[in-house]
Amino acid sequence: MARDTIKASEKSLLDVFCDKYRFSIPPYQRPYAWTTEEVGELLDDLLVAAGEEDPGERSPYFLGSIVLIKDPEEPQADVVDGQQRLTTLTIMLAVFRDLLDGKPKDRAHSYLCEQGDPFAGTTDLYRLRLREREADFFKRTIQEPNATQQLDEADAEGSDARTRIVENAQYLKRRITELPEDQRMHVMTFMIRRCFLVIVEASDAQSAYRVFSVMNDRGLDLSPTDILKADVIGAMPEDQRERYTDIWEDLEDALGRDAFRDLFGHIRMIFRKAKMAETLEAEFKRHIKPAENPVQFVDETLQPLADAYLAVVNQDFASASHAEGINRALRHLSMLDNSDWEAPAILFMARHKQDPESISWFLKDLDRLAYALFITRANINERIARYSLLIASIEKVEDLNVEDSPLQMTKNERDDVFHQLNGPIYDIKRIRLPVLLRLDEEVSDGSATYDHRIITVEHVLPQNPEEPSEWLNWFPDENERSEWTHRIANLALLSSAKNSQAQNFEFDRKKTEYFTRKGTSPFAITSQVLSMASWKPQVLAARQKMLLEKLGSMWRLGGLPDDIEEELG
Repeated sequence: MARDTIKASEKSLLDVFCDKYRFSIPPYQRPYAWTTEEVGELLDDLLVAAGEEDPGERSPYFLGSIVLIKDPEEPQADVVDGQQRLTTLTIMLAVFRDLLDGKPKDRAHSYLCEQGDPFAGTTDLYRLRLREREADFFKRTIQEPNATQQLDEADAEGSDARTRIVENAQYLKRRITELPEDQRMHVMTFMIRRCFLVIVEASDAQSAYRVFSVMNDRGLDLSPTDILKADVIGAMPEDQRERYTDIWEDLEDALGRDAFRDLFGHIRMIFRKAKMAETLEAEFKRHIKPAENPVQFVDETLQPLADAYLAVVNQDFASASHAEGINRALRHLSMLDNSDWEAPAILFMARHKQDPESISWFLKDLDRLAYALFITRANINERIARYSLLIASIEKVEDLNVEDSPLQMTKNERDDVFHQLNGPIYDIKRIRLPVLLRLDEEVSDGSATYDHRIITVEHVLPQNPEEPSEWLNWFPDENERSEWTHRIANLALLSSAKNSQAQNFEFDRKKTEYFTRKGTSPFAITSQVLSMASWKPQVLAARQKMLLEKLGSMWRLGGLPDDIEEELG
């Protein structure tokens, strides 16, 4: 086997899911982790990219890169980077296959399985083998013919990786089944013929990991901003280059390398108002063209937006008035699990830097919108669409306070937030802690501070109370108990790690030994629990209504929807 060779090539899926490759996920790789959010984003992108024209006429769609350890003479390939993408594509192809019939079905299966030859004594070999822990499960639930049509909830039991596999397969099955049959054929044809991966093949592990490190460590490789800097500074008159090099590098030092790159992503979003379709530097060169007017780009775009972004990153906006409210809003926004809100924030702050009152008002309404999208689990495409409209409205200097502004929310959107908050929010891991911290701050009238090393979310009514117990006396109906367990009213905050033994304590003991530290709790919503004499269903209903109304007041959501008002009384 040749040593120290690295080869990179761009291949369509037709030339990836073929006899030239037999992919294996090594046991040291992390488990499959993509959720329906990432899978839904990929499917949405493919549907848009496929369009309605002949697939051969469509522009190619780039799916990213994978890094392999592979002998050039053998099909066996260990996947060093790209297993999430390969696994998801395999699931997607299996779902398409299982919705086909006849010859198309057989052909689709060939992309998943290398056909054996009984005369040559060979057997079928699936083109992707997951880690040993999931390999047989993946074969049975995804790769075998008709497997995705026979999935049920029991298949999702077990490891997180198995749960993700089944959830994603069921999600794709539901979405793809909704497509007309001719569109399914069209999209799969587009995937096979016009979707491409960059395959990086290294002849040995050391070379593969070196490639992986360079591709994933932005602190070591030549970043997109380095390339853009060369283009922009190089296009300036020679007598200005030194000055603008200093400006550029001062901004990069102030923000840090990673945040500086993120800033360019936000600038791209402000100009393009669309999801990234190419590399960052390619979109800059094609659509923003900073090298055409390099001085103007630095003076009028880069520097003011960098100054605004620095205040966002550090949450240290400075002014004689409204600074405290502005920085509080930025801290609230920083608790979200996405940064899509940052592009409209820095654009508005840069344009109104002399008007802190307007910035304060804007960020308060942006906080409301961003948390609404967060709580209702809007996906990345929905967020980008909304923020693109908002950016356009800011650029046009439109009134952002009018009812139909993209910054404002319709009654249906406000009611959707209420309904999500009224449900079992503990089950939605990404939103439960940020929402409860915001709620705690509101209950404490803004006086709460959170400098605790550990903050955890705990149930008051235990998830699995034991016999005999006053919990079961208060909640004899299992359905009613289950309904309340994961809702806001039954949740409290702790400034320590959970104690599995203490979670089932009776109410009075739990209050004194688990929810307090030296007789008090640092959290307002937990202190409310301590003041209660019992924890019966009527107590929870009243508390649920009170907490929802607090959140509704904080985010100006209006009154509770009629069905929630009727339920809680």
